Amino acid sequence: MNKLPILLPSCFALLYGCNHAEKAGVVQKPNILLIYADDVGLGDLGCYGAKLIQTPNLDAIAENGVRFTNAYASSAMSTPSRYSMLTGIYAFRLPGSGILSAEDPMCIEPGSFTLPEMLRQNGYRTAVIGKWHLGLGDKVAGIDWNGDVKPGPLEAGFDESFLLPVTNDRVPTVYLEGHRVYKLDPEDSIFIKYPQEAHHDFQERRFGNYGAGQSDALVGNLPTGLSHPGLLRYGADTQHSGTIINGISRIGHMSGGKSACWDDETMADMFAGRAKDFMEMDSDKPFFLLLALHQNHVPRIPNPRFVGTSGCGLRGDAVHELDWIAGQMLEALKELGKLENTIIVFSSDNGPVFFDGYHDGTLENHNGHDPNAGLQGGKYIAYEGATRMPTLIQWPARITKGKVSDALIGQVDFLASFAALVGAKLPDGKFFDSRNVLPALLGESDTGNEYVVQQSSDGLGLRYGKWKYIEASERSVWAYNRHNLGEMNKMHKEALENIEYLFDLDADPREEHNLAVEKPEELKEMAEMLGKIKTEYTVEKWHE
Repeated sequence: MNKLPILLPSCFALLYGCNHAEKAGVVQKPNILLIYADDVGLGDLGCYGAKLIQTPNLDAIAENGVRFTNAYASSAMSTPSRYSMLTGIYAFRLPGSGILSAEDPMCIEPGSFTLPEMLRQNGYRTAVIGKWHLGLGDKVAGIDWNGDVKPGPLEAGFDESFLLPVTNDRVPTVYLEGHRVYKLDPEDSIFIKYPQEAHHDFQERRFGNYGAGQSDALVGNLPTGLSHPGLLRYGADTQHSGTIINGISRIGHMSGGKSACWDDETMADMFAGRAKDFMEMDSDKPFFLLLALHQNHVPRIPNPRFVGTSGCGLRGDAVHELDWIAGQMLEALKELGKLENTIIVFSSDNGPVFFDGYHDGTLENHNGHDPNAGLQGGKYIAYEGATRMPTLIQWPARITKGKVSDALIGQVDFLASFAALVGAKLPDGKFFDSRNVLPALLGESDTGNEYVVQQSSDGLGLRYGKWKYIEASERSVWAYNRHNLGEMNKMHKEALENIEYLFDLDADPREEHNLAVEKPEELKEMAEMLGKIKTEYTVEKWHE
């Protein structure tokens, strides 16, 4: 096993990126479109081996660019992955970096040097459209959904934003445009309240104890999933049995905002349209667009034109809708004459899950589809299926078509890598986990990062070379309960014990044989390496 790598505090812009671009004839800075999906696994895409679900548009991105086999989100959960990608800092360094609700303040410090802020300082116009899930407002003032909702993306480096503020299964079920709720009637104020059972710690204690939550509305008088189950399209667990909007009970309780409430079936069309409008703007600046989609997060309510098209239930239909959006982006860029010099990145925030609170038929109707392409685990937990993400990058002006790369890369590396691309320098005296892996991202090198850290509800894991280490930690039983529901479920996995695990991913890609006892030296080295990564830089140090 190799010696431990030297952990440097940051990685600055390399001359390689700009010089090589000039040699390739690319003088103008490229547009950057980052399509960021939700709960999508390797096995959901045809280019990774899916047989039942069809993804021709995403497959086309792979055919015209680079498809990665060892690309990772930083976490098995949404909020930490998004935080790490945008800040270049692993979210485990941030206290309380779990899954945020609509009552949580923004976890990115306003004015931080983020990926969009770096690009904005280097001549880009920036926007985020779609799911945010990084908190809004601050700890002191909280959030006034009837006034200016800030700080938010506009204080984190984005020029424009049109948001699904939290998740599509949480209240408030409204869009946020800039600092204001979109189409809100000022005479119909929004109020929200999250009961105890809306949080995951309740699920930990009371999993499966249906009907044991807050039945009556905590705000207003709208029906809830517990008080009026007959109004539901399909049932839900206690956590997801709050206010009913559009026939779906949500996490939390809400009143008001009737004119502003979204329509689930047209959400994909809304985000696609907004993305096109931003890309079409007449400007001499290149753009950076984070198009953060809600597919395949629950509740899965694709537009009716996609329902039944996959043969794999609503989750498969949602993948078809996701692929349609990718096709809309490709078509729009082509019509605008911007496809040649636009970098398109596709990935996901964490791995898949069949049952995630709603009895929508996904377990019963998945038809043998394996969303993990043979990997173990999924959303929330420490196995590879939770964080090894389908990742595609296309740039016709520079990237060679049809490359498959085994380079180890993490989404946390986007900041330093794109900084190198545009000739930016990361701020002196600031710590970033982000490393410059630009040559790997462009398919010009098979060497990526030395390691990636994987955050999950099971604690931290570390991928280094062929080795995968999972620290001893208290495990989150509720996450495994969700994965282990239903017969003929491709994602069944027994919970990890509170011991250390070591896997040889080359010989054991499914992580079935714990080598912790057989390989004590390798185990010790991996544990020491993770310990060094965890303690070398504290929150106080990277805020200095």
